[in-house]
Amino acid sequence: MTREEAHVAAQTPEPVGFGTRLTDLARPLRLFSLTPPREATPQEDLSRIAEVTIERLRPLGLDALVLYDIEDESDRNPDVRPFPFVRTLDPGAFHADYLSGWGGSVIIYRSVGKYEPADLKTWLGEQDPQRVATVLVGASSSSAPVRTRLAEAQSLWQDTGSLLSLGSVAIPERHARHTNEHDRMLRKQEAGTSFFVTQVVYDLTWAKDLVSDYAYACRGRGVEPAHLVFTLSVCGSLKTLEFLQWLGVHVPRWLQNQLQHAPDPLSESYEQCAAAAAELATFCRRLDVPFGFNVESVSNRRVEIEASVRLAGAIRDLLES
Repeated sequence: MTREEAHVAAQTPEPVGFGTRLTDLARPLRLFSLTPPREATPQEDLSRIAEVTIERLRPLGLDALVLYDIEDESDRNPDVRPFPFVRTLDPGAFHADYLSGWGGSVIIYRSVGKYEPADLKTWLGEQDPQRVATVLVGASSSSAPVRTRLAEAQSLWQDTGSLLSLGSVAIPERHARHTNEHDRMLRKQEAGTSFFVTQVVYDLTWAKDLVSDYAYACRGRGVEPAHLVFTLSVCGSLKTLEFLQWLGVHVPRWLQNQLQHAPDPLSESYEQCAAAAAELATFCRRLDVPFGFNVESVSNRRVEIEASVRLAGAIRDLLES
């Protein structure tokens, strides 16, 4: 075995279930998220995409790979979508059919409103809890037509034995508007949630407000806080910035100016994300809140994907130092 092969082997995810990782509250979680390929992707390209993805991510020593289940969300935001909505493969099917070479855990998002209750219950019951966890996501707006509501999906999870580690979404922007996201998180914990993943974070003040309110609410109720995983994403163009804002991500005005006027917005956003990771890690440790980071690329541009992989590596080094 060459030195490079030995390094890759050492970084290959250990066969430890994600649920076991969650029991170590002192150890920050490291996740990387992907959107599955488009539905129209030729069959012969899917295996190649999966192989390239695994090769990119294997050295990162991730605790889990996250697969998103995307929706149009135009009902949530009436503004024109900066990037057109394109249907993607079902994340569960992409994992089962093409990611067998990934040796670590997988967190599969489920936008529960898309699925009939019986189908969702069957899927939950068929997964291997040693390899698969799930994040159940409700409708993007109160007016969206749904087949299964979030509370019903949580009940279906309980009916299947509550074997899969269950995650939920936490949104600092919603907390900034209503100041009660920490209460929602505690209710979700009571229903079985064992970890939270935020939407993309660019406003550190809003993220820290949520951490602080959650930490003190947990202390007041005698509840052990769950892992709070912050999603970070590089922004390589003004179009990507526009899309982040369309998705509901709050980008402070000063940072918008930085990205708009920087000669290289990708490098600028990379530095901001790396600094955010360091600051949030220090803040969470100070308040004894288990935490982690989830790196994603909102854009499918190769340069932004590669920058996201570099960011995940930098966060790995930060957390291990």
